[in-house]
Amino acid sequence: MTDNETALPWLVIRQDEGGNRYRVGRYATRAEAERVAERLDTRGNQRLYVVERVGQGAS
Repeated sequence: MTDNETALPWLVIRQDEGGNRYRVGRYATRAEAERVAERLDTRGNQRLYVVERVGQGAS
């Protein structure tokens, strides 16, 4: 891991309808990343924003 990955290990990822994934931001804590994802997610029951730890992406 790089220094940046160690300091900001939590990612907010936006996934579109086609399955494409885009990194929105990096955060120091999971709680901080979850707050950002919740604030960005306006569709309610269909989650477009997910929180992942660096290196733990979808397979």
